[in-house]
Amino acid sequence: MKLVYAIVRKDNEDEVMDALTAEKFSVTKLSTTGGFLRKGNTTLLIGTENEKVQQVIDLIKQECGKSQKITVNMPYMSGAAMVNYSTMPMTVEVGGATIFVVDVERYEKI
Repeated sequence: MKLVYAIVRKDNEDEVMDALTAEKFSVTKLSTTGGFLRKGNTTLLIGTENEKVQQVIDLIKQECGKSQKITVNMPYMSGAAMVNYSTMPMTVEVGGATIFVVDVERYEKI
């Protein structure tokens, strides 16, 4: 058995969850926040059999689509005392998903 952690953009959570549950996968949703952009994400926990992991990943890829580039204002600090705190535009990629697959030592449904 495997546990799939999928971190997706909040914009994609409904489509991903709908696709997974339509294929009878159990999904637990956690609201999370990304550390870099500090934007809302959703972390999905999906427990599945080893042979179905690729199907889970394919469904997530299908619904998350490709990443896109956006420009955001990131903090920029100059000076040791951080007196001159400002922002500067930075182009970053957002979208897609981050997926971790881990072994499950024990599983019980009570």
